[in-house]
Amino acid sequence: MARLEAGQKDIDPDTAALYAEPFTVTRPKTQTGPFVFASPHSGRHYPASFVARSRLKPLALRRSEDAFIDEIFAGVVELGAPFLAARFPRAFLDANRAPSEFDNTMFAGALPFAVDSQSPRVTAGLGVIPRVVRDGAEIYREKLSPAEAETRLAKLYRPYHDMLAKLIAETRETFGFAILIDCHSMPSAAAVPDVIVGDRYGVSSMPLLTRLAEHAFETHGFSVARNTPYAGGHTTHMHGRRGGPVQALQIEINRALYLDEERIVPNAHFASLRSRVSEALRTLLSADLSAIGLRATPLAAE
Repeated sequence: MARLEAGQKDIDPDTAALYAEPFTVTRPKTQTGPFVFASPHSGRHYPASFVARSRLKPLALRRSEDAFIDEIFAGVVELGAPFLAARFPRAFLDANRAPSEFDNTMFAGALPFAVDSQSPRVTAGLGVIPRVVRDGAEIYREKLSPAEAETRLAKLYRPYHDMLAKLIAETRETFGFAILIDCHSMPSAAAVPDVIVGDRYGVSSMPLLTRLAEHAFETHGFSVARNTPYAGGHTTHMHGRRGGPVQALQIEINRALYLDEERIVPNAHFASLRSRVSEALRTLLSADLSAIGLRATPLAAE
């Protein structure tokens, strides 16, 4: 078995493999535009030891997944954009949270770093290491070691965000600016549209860019809403600034369009939905960004 640093206990091969490869990056042969895509919640590699320590059955643990969103958005690579996807499941570690969002009560001792245990997400049980899955069911049978929190940050969270920052920096160097699209799915409900485009209420993206994204999906037959009920999480907050060199949008796809939500398997519409999303993204990526005030000024030329 692999060993962790600082004399920690042996870990099982599943966890060691996840720590060795926490994400995948798929790059186009040539990046043709300033877009970077990321999926922090579609990981579905569940270590056997994690499942054994949980109160929940494997299917219940998967309730928090943005299931198959990595496959739904995979077509962006052929459109000339890089795509980062987490391999670790959201129930194990949520990369779309601030690194301080931990629930102290989950651990058998004080955590070795400052935490924000009063954030609304933490109090709801949905911190970096979630206490519950999305339907509110408790995940763990017993408290975790404080060292485990730091290990998951070091082995999963930081490598994922370091790679995302690298892709954004490379894109800025080539094009002078970058547009991050954070890819998610949302549970179906009677009042939920097909797609929600989130820009943190105008903070993480220029309104004209947000409207361009909405229009791209509307053109291909999707009903679209903005910011409600999902305006964007930590990733869009950390990277996107209206009027800045990096813009960020969060895109949520209604799971009813492509997923059997009870069994968490693709439904009969999966292939056609994936094609429609790819065509909507083709429309977005081929848009004239200079028309909304975004112009390529490569940093390398400065």
